[in-house]
Amino acid sequence: MAAVRIDAKDLHYTPLNQQIRAAVASGAKEIVIDNVLGQRFIGDGLRGDGVTVTVNGVPGGDLAMFMSGPTIIVHGNADHAPGNTMDRGKVIIHGSAGDAVAHSMRGGRVYVRDNIGYRGGIHMKQYQEKRPILVVGGSARAFLGEYMAGGLLIVLGMNGAIPVSERGTGSGIHGGEIIVRGMVAEQYLGVGAKQQPLTPGQKEKIRPIIEDFSQAFAIDPAPLLAAEYSRIIPASARPFANKYTWE
Repeated sequence: MAAVRIDAKDLHYTPLNQQIRAAVASGAKEIVIDNVLGQRFIGDGLRGDGVTVTVNGVPGGDLAMFMSGPTIIVHGNADHAPGNTMDRGKVIIHGSAGDAVAHSMRGGRVYVRDNIGYRGGIHMKQYQEKRPILVVGGSARAFLGEYMAGGLLIVLGMNGAIPVSERGTGSGIHGGEIIVRGMVAEQYLGVGAKQQPLTPGQKEKIRPIIEDFSQAFAIDPAPLLAAEYSRIIPASARPFANKYTWE
């Protein structure tokens, strides 16, 4: 079946998403959406293995929310919360993204070539074999990985970017791990987070992920694989235990 092409110019997000769902239901495996400018909820709840949706433009908030299976490729920036509570699949953003990227994500992968805003990876969670992964090529703002309960978050600091230079990194983290190129200054670590150098064995485990990220954006992975990284993990399973009163 030939690729389905949709012109989103002046199109409200509801009929746009109806057209996307109709195309998948009819058996389309490749959907290209042109002239996207702020339409929200693109691909929300979309299901279908082997389905690729290419977005040309800037999608609005909650891209791929609850999505399970497809791949969404964005040629442009993205607004807040792409991958929100995503179950399975992949989101590849050829640009930057806003706040709360991968909010509550529970499976699949989100790759952002450049930078993300505040609270990236907040509430990411993991259950059995489902392990969500967020990889950021540039930098992330404050409260990265806040309240993480599982999954993997990697910030690569490419092109001279400082991966993390704001407060609250891993604040309230009680599961999962944040891997950052270089070291995060102690004043930027959040409550309940601790930092340690990434060991050679741990780096080898993330090699396939860095290679996959690099392939998605046609980047040479060698400098990334040669770099030194730190690992931010929970200091305790109950980071805010002292905030409660027990009788």
